[in-house]
Amino acid sequence: MGHLLVIESWVGSMSRLLPRAIREGGHEFTFVTRDLHHYLRAAPTDGPHPLLAARNIITADTNDIEVLLPYLEQLHAVLGFDGVVSSCDYYLPLVARTAERLGLPGPTAEAVEAACRKDLTRRVLAEAAVPGPRFALCGDVVQAAATAREIGYPLVVKPVDLCGGMLVREVRDLRELEVACRALSEFPVNARGQDRSPVLLLEELLTGPEVSVETVSYDGATHVVGVTDKSIGGAPAFIETGHMFPAGIEPALEREAVDTAVAAIKALGLDHVVCHTEIKLTPDGPRVVEVNPRPAGNRITELVRRVTGVDLAAACVDVALGHRPDITPRSTGVRSAAIAFLLPAATGVLTGIAGADSVREEPEVLELTLAEPGRTVRAATSNNEYLGHIMTADTEGGGARGTAERLLARLRPMYQECPAEERPAEECPAELSSAVSA
Repeated sequence: MGHLLVIESWVGSMSRLLPRAIREGGHEFTFVTRDLHHYLRAAPTDGPHPLLAARNIITADTNDIEVLLPYLEQLHAVLGFDGVVSSCDYYLPLVARTAERLGLPGPTAEAVEAACRKDLTRRVLAEAAVPGPRFALCGDVVQAAATAREIGYPLVVKPVDLCGGMLVREVRDLRELEVACRALSEFPVNARGQDRSPVLLLEELLTGPEVSVETVSYDGATHVVGVTDKSIGGAPAFIETGHMFPAGIEPALEREAVDTAVAAIKALGLDHVVCHTEIKLTPDGPRVVEVNPRPAGNRITELVRRVTGVDLAAACVDVALGHRPDITPRSTGVRSAAIAFLLPAATGVLTGIAGADSVREEPEVLELTLAEPGRTVRAATSNNEYLGHIMTADTEGGGARGTAERLLARLRPMYQECPAEERPAEECPAELSSAVSA
C-alpha cells in the first residue's frame, strides 16, 4: 500500500477519478490545499466529496513554494509519502518540485515547467525540430501589432499560463488583436490566486482536424494508449464541444499524430507521467498544439476506459508511486465512446433543460449530466461554461460521436434574462462546471 501526497485538484471529474484510483489501487492519500471550501462547494449531492476521504487533510499556502516545500519536507518525515500528484495544471510544477525535494518518483521539474508554460513549450519543441506553428512572444500590444504583421492574419493570441482554452482567441485584424490583448491584461491573477505572466503568445492559425494522443511514460519510454478526436467550436474562441475515442481518422494520419506527440514528449524530457498531447492535422502535416503532463480532462479518460479498459487515472497513480502501470487493453464490448457538451447560447438564469428525460432513456447513453436550474450562465467563450454533457457508446463501430451529437441536439436549455451586474465572470477551466470538466 502506498501513501500519496495530493496537492490541490480540479473540482471536476478528475477530483473524483483520482481518489477512486488511489482507493481501488489499495493506497491512501494526504490532501493539502490552501482553501478546503473550494472543494466543499463542489461536493456531489449524493455524498461527501471524494477528496474528503483523505487520511489527512492539511491546510497550507500551496501558492508559496518557498514556505511550502520545507513544510512538506517536515510532513514527509512524519507521515512518509511514497509519491506526490495533482490533477490541477496550476500545481503540476509544484508537484514536480516537491517530488525532487522529497526524493520521490516523478518527472523533472524543468520538464513539467516547460510543458505547463506555452511559450517554453514552443521554444523547446522548435529547438528540437518538432513541428508546431510559427510563434512569437510579445511584451505588450505595440510589440504584438508589429509581430502580427510578420506572422500574418488571421492568427491566435494566447496566454502562456492558462488552460482550458481560456482567453485563447483567433484575431483577424489589428482591432481584434487589441481587444484580445486587453482581455489578457485585465486578468492578472488566475482563479487559484496565482499571479499570471503578462506576456502574450502569438501563433500562426493552424487549420485541420484536431486530435489528442493519450500516453503513459515510465522508465524512459513512452507508451501510446490511443488517439482521441475532438470537435472545436465557438469561434473566435476555441471551445471543445466533443470528443470520441478512438479517433475516426485514417491509420496513416493516426501514426503521424502519434509520432509527433511522442517526439514532443521526448523533446520536453517528460518521464514518469501520463500525458495528453493535442495535435492539429494540418494540410502540411501534424503540428503540436500543446503537451499536458497529466491525464486528459473533459471525461476523455472515461472514454478510453470504456473502450480499452485502461484506467489512465490509475496509471497516473502508479507512475507517481514509481510502479509499472497496467496499460494492457482489454475487451470491453465497446468499439467507440464519445462525449458531447451542452453549451449555453445566451446570458441569463437557467430555468431548465427540455428533452432531458427522453434522452436519458436512450440505450446508447452512458452518462447524462446537466446543470441544475437557477444557475447564472452566459454565452460560452471557453471550456468553462458547459451546461452538461452526454456520453454514448457504440458496440459495433465508430458511430458514438454521431449518436452523441444527435441526442445532444434534443436538449434545449431555457433561460430567464438576468441583470448585467449579476452576469458571471470568466473563471478557471473546470471550476464552473464540476460535473463535466477536468
